[in-house]
Formats: sequence, C-alpha cells, structure tokens
Amino acid sequence: QVQLVESGGGLVQAGGSLRLSCAASGRPFNNYYMGWFRQAPGKEREFVAAISWNWASTYYADSVKGRFTISRDDAKNTVGLQIYSLKPEDTAVYYCAASTSLQSLRIGANINYWGKGTLVTVSS
Repeated sequence: QVQLVESGGGLVQAGGSLRLSCAASGRPFNNYYMGWFRQAPGKEREFVAAISWNWASTYYADSVKGRFTISRDDAKNTVGLQIYSLKPEDTAVYYCAASTSLQSLRIGANINYWGKGTLVTVSS
C-alpha cells in the first residue's frame, strides 16, 4: 500500500522556523516529482513547492520564495520542507504529494499520491 505521511506540524510563533517531513512508503519514489501543497482555513488548496526526481530543479510559489526550502532523500524515501520566518498567513494544513508529471504537480491536478496533511499554526 502506497502511503505519504507528513509530520512536523505544530504551533509556532511568527518569525519562527519549522521543518516538515513526508515519509513515502509502498514503492520507490525516486522517479517521481515530489511536492508540497497547503490549504488555509476557508481557502483552496495551493501549490507551495516541488522538487524533481534527481534534485535538478526546485520550484516555489511566489508567496514562499526565499522562506521555504524543499529537499528530498531518495535513499530514505523522504521529502522535507524547511520553513523560515513564519507568518500568520502560513497557517494551513500542509500536504505532501507525488506525481510523475511536474505540470500536474504544480497545478495540483492528476496527482498520483497525496498525504493526509499536517497542521501548521502560526501565532502572531
């Protein structure tokens, strides 16, 4: 059974940092694009970041550039999201996703696998 399980969410003060992790299991993911999405209360789920299978490229939403860093460890089947300078507007459920298509991943359509999410709450 293929699973993506996120961890690392929690309550943090504005200006703080947090590292999210996604553990993938059930199959190798070394040829998948991996990414993160988030959904704030009352809003649509939005793309945050993606990384190619060979670390060749990373992609970020404009709203998080310079503050978020995506990484992956294919030997451990994990994907990380380091978040710096957290803002209250970063409050959301953060989801891990995997896709064989970068385009699909960036628009959040036809994703092969989704995690169930981890909640990040940023207090002002």
